[in-house]
Amino acid sequence: MYHFEVVIVGSGHGGAQAAIALRQNGFEGSIAIIGKEGVPPYERPPLSKEYLNQEKPFDRILIRPEKFWQEKAIELLLGEEVVSVDPSDKVLKLKAGGIVQYGQLIWAAGGSPRRLTCGGADLAGVHTMRQKLDADQVMAEVKAGAKTAVMIGGGYIGLEAAAVLQKLGCSTVLLEAQDRLLSRVAGPELSEFFCREHRAHGVDIRLDCVVDCIEGRDGHVSAVRLIDGQKIDCDLVVVGIGISPSVGPLADAGAEVSNGVQVDELCRTNLPDVFAIGDCALHHNRFSEGEPIRIESVQNAVDMATVVAKSICGKPEAYAAVPWFWSDQYDLKLKTVGLSTGYDRAVIRGDIEAKSFSIIYLKKGRVIALDCVNAVKDYVQGRKLVENFVCADPERLSDPARPLKEIMVEPT
Repeated sequence: MYHFEVVIVGSGHGGAQAAIALRQNGFEGSIAIIGKEGVPPYERPPLSKEYLNQEKPFDRILIRPEKFWQEKAIELLLGEEVVSVDPSDKVLKLKAGGIVQYGQLIWAAGGSPRRLTCGGADLAGVHTMRQKLDADQVMAEVKAGAKTAVMIGGGYIGLEAAAVLQKLGCSTVLLEAQDRLLSRVAGPELSEFFCREHRAHGVDIRLDCVVDCIEGRDGHVSAVRLIDGQKIDCDLVVVGIGISPSVGPLADAGAEVSNGVQVDELCRTNLPDVFAIGDCALHHNRFSEGEPIRIESVQNAVDMATVVAKSICGKPEAYAAVPWFWSDQYDLKLKTVGLSTGYDRAVIRGDIEAKSFSIIYLKKGRVIALDCVNAVKDYVQGRKLVENFVCADPERLSDPARPLKEIMVEPT
């Protein structure tokens, strides 16, 4: 049996940052990170970008060098999975049979990739893109001679992976069930832009496409069949259709769970001495007008982790960070700040054809989000508009000759 004053379940960005921030804030007690993967904490975004493209080896995407965890007296229990939580006795049971006692628990388990439910979904050659092993398997197939790939899902993971596969010489078809790409997270202008760019690079993008089944030969994927009867021959499939929050053991223990585990402004669950952070945490975000939301981003995981660490160290500080996100595809660097959900007007700033522009989203006159493509200055200055809940004149916003920091604004 293990005993630690703080146990962190999950070795992603949130879990790693929680441990780091505890030490930074003076916590001297024992800390353990329990991780399902058998490797030290590493950055997840490069999996569908630089790591998959073999631009960065694994040691360059480690969150900290392996010796760091030893130097900071942070125990890594790797290759372990928590299957139950007893909040009364403060005990965790591990899948392999171990028992871990905790003083305070930080749940940073993230989410599991959604799987296809159709026939053939479990064939060899059908992959997700959530862990190092996923990227390693896809790379291995490409090196072994895979020439055609089908990407299922037109979100950022799907687009990033499609860009890399196409660059590696693997002819790629991208299937999206909706009528446009990025339908959950961006307006149609950005959707259309990325659709054009990917098609210009040779990606075969097909919208309004629903998968009927995966066909195989000798146990390995050989084709994807759509509900309209179309058959797309392929050597591998990558599925990027979102995640399901990993909160099962907390739900069984009595935590309030809906689309994630519910937490308050200090990331506390309703269970005593149990916090939750990152992709699996459902919280009331001030940038979503107080509506409960679950944000899947490195920023959210890291900032929530810092909030929890400060709280444990007796320095409580409510979570109030502005959401931001980035994506790299080809020579395009997208930076997003804020949440565009519910916007009623989109302002284009810059030159879409020149691949340097911003889309500014407004709601009732207030700037709520920006999507900036190869426009770092807009991102930096526009962030202030979102953070300060300001209203701005759309005509002035659209003028690229006028720096966003100089636009007259009126706090709401």
